[in-house]
Amino acid sequence: MNSTVSILAEIPEDLHQSLKTYLDGHPNWDQDRVFAAALSLFLLQNNNQGESMKESQNYRACARVYLEALFQS
Repeated sequence: MNSTVSILAEIPEDLHQSLKTYLDGHPNWDQDRVFAAALSLFLLQNNNQGESMKESQNYRACARVYLEALFQS
């Protein structure tokens, strides 16, 4: 099964303001990096890690994206 994922999301004003404040104080970060880190962390925390090889590969891929987003300079 091939799925297409497109992200265009409205976020609450308070969250938007928090993101702007964070980005203003952290010039090494940008919106894409924050979203990649947040989404990968969410998927890591909510993964029903099963026994299948595909699920294991997806988990490792999410972990890699998360760590790359955190330690990117």
